[in-house]
Amino acid sequence: MMQWEIVIGLEVHAQLSTQSKIFSGSSTAYGAAPNTQASVIDLALPGVLPVLNKGAVERAIKLGLSVGAKINSPSIFARKNYFYPDLPKGYQISQYELPVVQGGNIQIQVDGAEKNVRLTRAHLEEDAGKSLHEDFHGMSGIDLNRAGTPLLEIVSEPDMRSSAEAVAYAKTLHALVRWIGICDGNMQEGSFRCDANVSVRPRGTEKLGTRCEIKNLNSFRFLEKAIDYEARRQIEILEDGGSIRQETRLYDANKDETRTMRTKEDANDYRYFPDPDLLPLEIPQSWIDQIKQTLPELPQARRDRYISAFALSAYDASVLTSSREMADYFDATLKQLPAQAKLCANWIMGEISGQLNKEGIEMTACPITPSQLAELLARIHDGTISGKAAKTVFESMWNGELDKNVDAIIEAKGLKQISDDSAIEKLVDQVLAANAQQVADYRNGKEKAFNSLIGQIMKATQGKANPAQVNAMLKKKLDG
Repeated sequence: MMQWEIVIGLEVHAQLSTQSKIFSGSSTAYGAAPNTQASVIDLALPGVLPVLNKGAVERAIKLGLSVGAKINSPSIFARKNYFYPDLPKGYQISQYELPVVQGGNIQIQVDGAEKNVRLTRAHLEEDAGKSLHEDFHGMSGIDLNRAGTPLLEIVSEPDMRSSAEAVAYAKTLHALVRWIGICDGNMQEGSFRCDANVSVRPRGTEKLGTRCEIKNLNSFRFLEKAIDYEARRQIEILEDGGSIRQETRLYDANKDETRTMRTKEDANDYRYFPDPDLLPLEIPQSWIDQIKQTLPELPQARRDRYISAFALSAYDASVLTSSREMADYFDATLKQLPAQAKLCANWIMGEISGQLNKEGIEMTACPITPSQLAELLARIHDGTISGKAAKTVFESMWNGELDKNVDAIIEAKGLKQISDDSAIEKLVDQVLAANAQQVADYRNGKEKAFNSLIGQIMKATQGKANPAQVNAMLKKKLDG
């Protein structure tokens, strides 16, 4: 493997979050009974004409502005001719020579290092239907509900060199399309799926190898495993003296392998030509400027702000901006506790995220509001409770006890920290008097004796003594 370099480019299909299809008024809602959301326009029956969905164009422009791309005007729709059972027209309306979005960049992080991945284009197109092969007793069923669903196909340059980089790119793009609200990103429902173009070449050479395209990868884990398998397959063939055939392949998750689907077509095989039913799309600059004003602060800008304004690490900033919902939750919490960015970040990335993952719910369904979390963290900061006790309070709040009132839970469970200097001094004196040998050990250079004494003091108070005050008082007494 060390003698070979893997070259990867991704084509991502993001289903746009419009309520109706790209060229008709049919619903895009998921889960309807088969063939109940396919209109005569989606099926291109004689005498019907497509009408472009303005919302789909707007979402494409949002993506283009977010990645620093050029917005083409005019933009041309084309017919891509091929036949599958689930493509009733025998052609797909897509874009070829002049896509709505051209160029752009995505910044990814892999193993702490940043890398730039160039985008070739992002073009609008319609989805095909879906073939169903189960429960039909040797036959196939066709569900055309998806036919005409608006897609934005986002095509990268072959800039990635490992499956880890490909996954980082896919995750970054997935977070971005959700962040700007153009796609719900639901991979189980097919709203965000990837095709991976994989080739290998001897390390140090410039010429690209023959690529194979792995279709319809709908999880990041499958994306990684499919790329790794395909790279190994190609290397084994080349090292045995064979050659790679350009083809489209499918990934079989059960067998963890890719298999041939069909020989790969090139652009000339599709016989692209401008769609005579759709005029060139003119996009005025005033509309682009108007859309730009609606964009939220983008993930990279927010990461940079967290690092510069709050002194958070690049890792913390990256995790907090992994979704817009988490970033907004952090901002709302910090607004209530402005000087404690690191404390807020730790609890959101730790306890909050951990509990959400455990229960399989999204940040938007978190039962603890940012203001409630800020109240809890304020009691840690002012010394009312210890960090350990705070986790008990957090659990009670999560379960809705005492109306999630932080102070009421602390009082009811007797978790208030002992912070009175005279009370702590009295406890320290008692433990020192009862442990003369450990005092002597510490003064003879045995540091472990100090920790043992701390442990005994905390045990005597059932963990309620303020650790920082106990530490300072004990050190003062021993060193004095």
